[in-house]
Amino acid sequence: MSIENRSTGVVRFTSGLPPAEPYLPAADRILAGHPEQRAWVLYQSEDEKYLCGVWECAPGKWRVVFDEHEFCQLLAGEIIIVSDAGETTQLGPGDAFVTPKGFTGTWEVRVAARKTFALYL
Repeated sequence: MSIENRSTGVVRFTSGLPPAEPYLPAADRILAGHPEQRAWVLYQSEDEKYLCGVWECAPGKWRVVFDEHEFCQLLAGEIIIVSDAGETTQLGPGDAFVTPKGFTGTWEVRVAARKTFALYL
């Protein structure tokens, strides 16, 4: 993830993002597919505890352990999140959601996804 802006003004999330290096979840967490991801951090607070940006992911499924609180709005694609307690959440374009710190389970991107995000570390 590269930080694009630490502005004290309004930061717009626009198209035409610069190229970003792809990455994968840790190999031992991938359960299916090839969930190649890209992320653009478009804003980061001075204390580096609050980050916002855009994220993309190819289809795949992997285990997640959240060390941060994350708010997201899905712009495109289809994601299924299953908690370790068995709660299933299906998400599509326009859906907004929060994944709290401490959440464990799986993320499955069924259709290539793009979302905006805000993280609080």
